[in-house]
Amino acid sequence: MTTPTLHDLIQQLPQTGRLDWIGLRPGRGEPMTSVSKAAVVVGHGLEGDRFKGRPQSKRQVTLIQAEHLPAIGSLLHRAAPEPGLIRRNLVVSGLNLLALKNRTFRIGDVVLEMTGLCHPCSKMETLFGPGGYNALRGHGGINARVLEGGLLWVNDTVVAL
Repeated sequence: MTTPTLHDLIQQLPQTGRLDWIGLRPGRGEPMTSVSKAAVVVGHGLEGDRFKGRPQSKRQVTLIQAEHLPAIGSLLHRAAPEPGLIRRNLVVSGLNLLALKNRTFRIGDVVLEMTGLCHPCSKMETLFGPGGYNALRGHGGINARVLEGGLLWVNDTVVAL
């Protein structure tokens, strides 16, 4: 039996995930709106979201793992925050988002490409109080670019391509 290389291990991602939540930012500083479906446009992101990515933007869609929300809450010494407070577009469960580095992935009809980490901003300190920014460090999720648009629905399957 051959021992797999690190490259082999990185390429193995048989797990599938699920889209648990979709959120739109209607305006700067406004609360996010939770929706059950969203149209996604190539080169821009989610229709109805205030952020209109440019065609080459690396931050057209933001994602966070549902499993990180309780960790963030624990670091803040409180319950897991509601997804809209973190200000990411999509909450995904059952799949390690960091395993999507340098990969494309499909959520429902939409194909995305991970473009990097989605770091927290100073708003987290204002929202959660002292330590809010640091509670999200390493748990802020990822950024993605839209390669194929379409509709996203809550409960859609997430799979690496």
